[in-house]
Amino acid sequence: MTTPQTPPFSDPAGTWNRRFDQADYLFGIEPNAWLREQAHHWTPGQRILSVADGEGRNSVWLARQGLLVDAFDIADVGVAKARRLAAEQGVAVNYTVADCDAFAWPLATYDGVAAIFIQFADPALRARLFARMVASLKPGGLLVLQGYTPQQLVYRTGGPPVASHLYTEPLLRDAFAEMDLITLREYEAEVREGTGHSGQSALIGLVARRR
Repeated sequence: MTTPQTPPFSDPAGTWNRRFDQADYLFGIEPNAWLREQAHHWTPGQRILSVADGEGRNSVWLARQGLLVDAFDIADVGVAKARRLAAEQGVAVNYTVADCDAFAWPLATYDGVAAIFIQFADPALRARLFARMVASLKPGGLLVLQGYTPQQLVYRTGGPPVASHLYTEPLLRDAFAEMDLITLREYEAEVREGTGHSGQSALIGLVARRR
């Protein structure tokens, strides 16, 4: 008999606040490699949303590229560190403390949405989150997303130890079927993002355009 899986975080705000409550940055201060690789699709002056942005490594880097960045996270400790990082690097980011349901999602507003390792979301929350990300994009706006595949349960070098939270190629194709798919790639790579993501990892990356 198997033991039922339970969500890794029964108190998500408290859990992330505790994880971020340290001098160092849990996932480092450098941007995610997939985001760095795909950000050429956007041009300076465009408006971007960084979803569940944590301590700011991705939003700050995007702002350094000349983009106008909004970002939110559930953890006020993480957002405070993100604001410090932005100030240290001399950029402005519009930060909000909110969870994915409470964030005031604007419609057809963004030229881009960055969704990097947002795998705290169970299937029901993920469906709402994916729909809101797409709806927030302008026609022609681009979604850049990265996550872990189920093979990550073997590596255990980051991400939730819950199979239902992980991504497969069919899952993402189905979730974003109404978008034009530019890139969908499943691959493995060594990830070094602070102490939070460290080691050989099973990854999937997507870039898709809203019609």
